[in-house]
Amino acid sequence: MPRLSRKTLLASLIALIWIAAMLAAFWWFEARYLRPFDQRAALFSGAELRLPRELAGPGPIRLVHFWDPACPCNVGNQQHLSELIEHFAPRGVAFYAVQKAGSSGQLPASLAALQPLEQLPGAEHLPASPAVAIWDQRGELAYFGPYSEGLSCNSSNSFIEPILDALAAGRTVNASNTLAVGCFCEWPTAPAD
Repeated sequence: MPRLSRKTLLASLIALIWIAAMLAAFWWFEARYLRPFDQRAALFSGAELRLPRELAGPGPIRLVHFWDPACPCNVGNQQHLSELIEHFAPRGVAFYAVQKAGSSGQLPASLAALQPLEQLPGAEHLPASPAVAIWDQRGELAYFGPYSEGLSCNSSNSFIEPILDALAAGRTVNASNTLAVGCFCEWPTAPAD
């Protein structure tokens, strides 16, 4: 049986150290940056959701985007939201964003048109994010729920474009209670007083 040369032994040792370092780096990255999520069902009920006093009443169609900066489900959703802004802002739709309380982060530059809302009455009852609420021109909640069903969100599987088109055409929409299965992150409710 031939003996391993010093070079072969050193190369094998370096390879083992490199593999161990890569595994450690992967586990560290996974623990630090990857937040677990799964495709699950969520029931969105808009019964308690209200526009802030300064936005309530008749006005433009208002879309409010609910987001948690740490949620990995935002990745595909943000591109779709950017396309919605590009298509519907020129048609008079006003876009707002509510960030999960206690979280930190910034929306990408492509979503700069979203006006931040410090609070939205009833948002503490949101079951999961990303989510959207849409108020019609009369100030009535027309839609509350996810952008789409499934793990990814785009214009081909979105609920939002048909709703905005219907509202812009003056039709009534009432879909403020929605059950959907999709990529969601928990949005815990505030503890009761």
